[in-house]
Order: sequence, then structure tokens, then C-alpha cells
Amino acid sequence: MAFAVRRHPEAFSNGQAKGKKRPRERDRDHLGWLATLPCVITGSRPADVAHIRFADPVYGKRETGKAEKPDDRWCLPLCRKLHDEQHKGDERQFWARHGLDPLRIALALSGVSGDDEQAFVILREAWRTVNATRLWQPSGNQENHDVSD
Repeated sequence: MAFAVRRHPEAFSNGQAKGKKRPRERDRDHLGWLATLPCVITGSRPADVAHIRFADPVYGKRETGKAEKPDDRWCLPLCRKLHDEQHKGDERQFWARHGLDPLRIALALSGVSGDDEQAFVILREAWRTVNATRLWQPSGNQENHDVSD
């Protein structure tokens, strides 16, 4: 007796279906709130709202094309200098240099959107990580950032 297992064509896939573009999930309130927070790396203000572009199936973050931005939950506050740097090279390496998992932080901030007190709990942990990472970097690679704590 033979049988076939049928599955939806998009099952087990984080990518978009061929020929189809999934609409971006927007959240203007969340973006506006993120813009009020200090930079996740330096603690400085003002900060831009920076979209994280790389994909990671562990977090359910799909790949986005050059002409499209990811959903608004995949954003972090970054000072202008670091926001520019984030987009200049390998984005994963940019975050690794600072010792941060940007997708984890973005999801955490998205989950407490609008709650400044909880945001600062999350940001303080990120700043501690940045400081600890800087201690382990060779002195030639250290960047001069003022990290608030």
C-alpha cells in the first residue's frame, strides 16, 4: 500500500514563495518609540531606527531584498555613525564586533514596545555586553564609544 505525504508549498520555509512578495509588517508607533531611545551600542542620543537586514531562521527572520525593508519589529536604535557603518559591509560581522545578537534584542524591544523602563533593562544588558566584548578585543580594534550604564 503506497501513500503520499502532502505539505503546503511554503511549509518549513522562511523564504518567500517564488513570484510572491510578502507584505512588510509596519508598526509606526514602535518605530517612533525606538527613535526616542539611546543607541543600543553607545548609549548616545539621538539615535536612528536601524532595520536589521540579514536573515536567521532561528528567529523566523526571513531574507529581504535590496529594495525592501524588513518588518518593523526587526529594528534597533543606532547612532548615525554606527547606522552608516552597519550598512557598509557584512552586517553580521558588524554586530559580532560589538558582541550583540541584534535579532534577540530587537524581538525583546518589540515585546515591550512603549515601555521605557523595560527598554532600559534590555539596553543596559546590551551595553554591558558591548563593554565586555571591548575588553576582549585586541587594542588596535577597539572603537571609542561612550557606553552608558
